[in-house]
Amino acid sequence: MEEVAVVENKKVILKNYVDGIPTETDMELKMGDTIELKAPKGSSSFLVKNLYLSCDPYMRSRMRDFHGSYLPPFLPGQISFLILMQRIEGFGVARVIDSDDPNYTPGELICGITGWEEYSLLRNSNELQLRKIQLDDAIPLSYHLGLLGMAGFTAYAGFYEICSPKKGESVFVSAASGAVGQLVGQLAKLNGCYVVGSAGSKQKVDLLKNKLGFDEAFNYKEEADLDAALKRYFPEGINIYFDNVGGSMLDAALLNMKVHGRIALCGMVSLQSLSSSSQGINNLYNAIPKRLRLEGFLQSDHVHIFPQFLEHVKEYYKEGKIVYIEDMSEGLELAPAALVGLFSGKNVGKQVVRVANE
Repeated sequence: MEEVAVVENKKVILKNYVDGIPTETDMELKMGDTIELKAPKGSSSFLVKNLYLSCDPYMRSRMRDFHGSYLPPFLPGQISFLILMQRIEGFGVARVIDSDDPNYTPGELICGITGWEEYSLLRNSNELQLRKIQLDDAIPLSYHLGLLGMAGFTAYAGFYEICSPKKGESVFVSAASGAVGQLVGQLAKLNGCYVVGSAGSKQKVDLLKNKLGFDEAFNYKEEADLDAALKRYFPEGINIYFDNVGGSMLDAALLNMKVHGRIALCGMVSLQSLSSSSQGINNLYNAIPKRLRLEGFLQSDHVHIFPQFLEHVKEYYKEGKIVYIEDMSEGLELAPAALVGLFSGKNVGKQVVRVANE
């Protein structure tokens, strides 16, 4: 009888539900659990070794006890749609170690929802959004979580499907140096638009202007009047606002939109609590006389254009027409700090955690 290797499987778990912004103490690195490096026979599952994990703002909403969203909450200490789930989960890049699913072969690389742990036992389902990765020496493997992953596709789908850009239009992007915003701005420039981004530090503003090719950028923390700031950069108004933050920035943008402007509602990271917001939108009336279109969206609504996205963005990257900035944390033990850092702007670019070196 073949002997199956058993190894320790460190994992990050959620200790309690969180209402506001999560802290590192809301999570715990759990040691001592073991796992067999074998997919159970007859389980139709496959075992993967996690290589990279993605930190994304949407994960915050899964840390609260709320069941009315498009994704269920994490269930501390209970079963999720992953097998044997007592951990946080999110998008990751992993290598198949063993498989009882004929569609997945040991050695293959996959991207999709996996556990925040060293090894995960997965069973394919729509919720996991799994896809196989073809290695390309010109593109770092971790970019399948950012540029070629959920963040990049969110930027692509939101900009083209929701914003419907036209050459010569004025585009404003908030959280512009983040995983999504940095690509939106570069796509806008490739489409012949005038692009301005906002960010939360001088370093990020410099990146936007000097590395990512934005026409202008400003530090919103240094602006006492966001309406005045937008009027300074968009004296004739904004055609497209790609909104990653909501709150007072969205309110200011509503005052500065052109007639028939489009606002893509991608994220609301400015909200301190996702359960109840004390800050309303005061300038929504402007949507009526200006005939604005405000539309919230999920990247998963647009999967039919994913092959087109991969083709175009890979080509842009290889031709040097776009660049991508990544913020890498080394080791699973740093995953809680990396995730929490998103909500105070500590990351510069797409936040990724390297779990293992192959």
